[in-house]
Amino acid sequence: MTSSSDRSPAVDVRSSKTYEIRTYGCQMNVHDSERLAGLLEEAGYVRAPEGADGDADVVVFNTCAVRENADNRLYGNLGRLAPKKAVRPGMQIAVGGCLAQKDRDTIVKKAPWVDVVFGTHNIGKLPVLLERARVQQEAQVEIAESLEAFPSTLPTRRESAYAAWVSISVGCNNTCTFCIVPALRGKEKDRRPGDILAEVEALVAEGVSEITLLGQNVNAYGSDIGDREAFSKLLRACGNIDGLERVRFTSPHPRDFTDDVIAAMAETPNVMPQLHMPLQSGSDAVLKAMRRSYRQERYLGIIEKVRAAIPHAAITTDIIVGFPGETEEDFEQTLHVVREARFAQAFTFQYSKRPGTPAAEMENQIPKEVVQARYERLVALQEEISWEENKKQVGRTIELMVAEGEGRKDGATHRLSGRAPDNRLVHFTKPEQEVRPGDVVTVEVTYAAPHHLLAEGPVLDVRRTRAGDAWAKRNAAEAAKPVGVMLGLPKVGVPAPLTVATAGACGCD
Repeated sequence: MTSSSDRSPAVDVRSSKTYEIRTYGCQMNVHDSERLAGLLEEAGYVRAPEGADGDADVVVFNTCAVRENADNRLYGNLGRLAPKKAVRPGMQIAVGGCLAQKDRDTIVKKAPWVDVVFGTHNIGKLPVLLERARVQQEAQVEIAESLEAFPSTLPTRRESAYAAWVSISVGCNNTCTFCIVPALRGKEKDRRPGDILAEVEALVAEGVSEITLLGQNVNAYGSDIGDREAFSKLLRACGNIDGLERVRFTSPHPRDFTDDVIAAMAETPNVMPQLHMPLQSGSDAVLKAMRRSYRQERYLGIIEKVRAAIPHAAITTDIIVGFPGETEEDFEQTLHVVREARFAQAFTFQYSKRPGTPAAEMENQIPKEVVQARYERLVALQEEISWEENKKQVGRTIELMVAEGEGRKDGATHRLSGRAPDNRLVHFTKPEQEVRPGDVVTVEVTYAAPHHLLAEGPVLDVRRTRAGDAWAKRNAAEAAKPVGVMLGLPKVGVPAPLTVATAGACGCD
């Protein structure tokens, strides 16, 4: 475990020093970046002004090893910072995350102007490593082989005042052939339920009204502590926390999706009617090659049970097209599952080799043009289904939690945006009275597009909330400080809509 002397309070940094964090990859990385920001601010740094673009005293890259050409993207960005560092005395660059865990000393060899390289297991050491690099005038590379401190025990600087990620486990025990994450994040390690609930209660006391339980394989929670029903018990326990209005979780694995979890979702009022459950492929042969421990019948059976227990649930998924050896018949099986499951939205990926994964060495790699053609067919089908499913929402009266920054055209259209209980994005007419992010409005859906809904009539009701109060309080406090640079992914604590043809998930689900 990291001792208190290794933590950032021991580092004396002038308050004028600024930091910027650039985040790539999955929700786990986003959550880690909140911790990195908290550590740096506890050490005396402040966030760089909006649009600083590398013009900061410390620039941290929180990397992903899953995405295609992740290393090329990192070294390209590092190269663009080299001249800035050359003319800015004292500037430091740090690289962490999955790519740092994988490449280790390679990063400093390729980019010798990097000051710190740290891994996924020791993010709490960042301020100390920065100080050591400054004093010793040489790069510090420290990669822990196992978790030193559970990330949620570290300081945090959350991006949202009204919604938050809560990590319940780290690591993964699966061995999917397309995924390198288990090798970089390690075996699954669960937090004690009491620690999780204590964090949730503390967040609610601060004004948070929505939490998303986060894990690399979230519904496997309990395997490390010896309780197969631990996840459903955790969902039910969240239902007993006063002031917690919405509970979500991501991402589950079909192998571990048991009936007790479905019952807990259906019977716990603040667990939202939303499920993101990766499919990856509809073909049993491809699923076997992927080393996914379920088959088409099992997957569709889960969908059927969820729909029976929660009729209005919005179900979303991840799908990989063109996995090595995928035949036209295999792909047709994926289209079959998409038609049967009628997903509200989907992340759709074209398979590409990931160095270090078994799939990268498999025979029968699919030609790019074949993968592209299949991908376009899948996207067209899912777009059609998404639109049809959204049209079913027209005429419904729903409660929205007002969101911040999710409607890019809201200013021009005089609208605001919010999330429905099932996580659909809804743009609604701005009412005359003040409405703040975190507040709740009641609207009637009047129009459906494939990826959003509109409520063009007047707002039927506005409920001011403690979450809205927390947003207003935080906004007032932030006005006196430099406005920070965002972390480079959708709002932390407010998961973005899962959109077709968007390679936004880490693929480790």
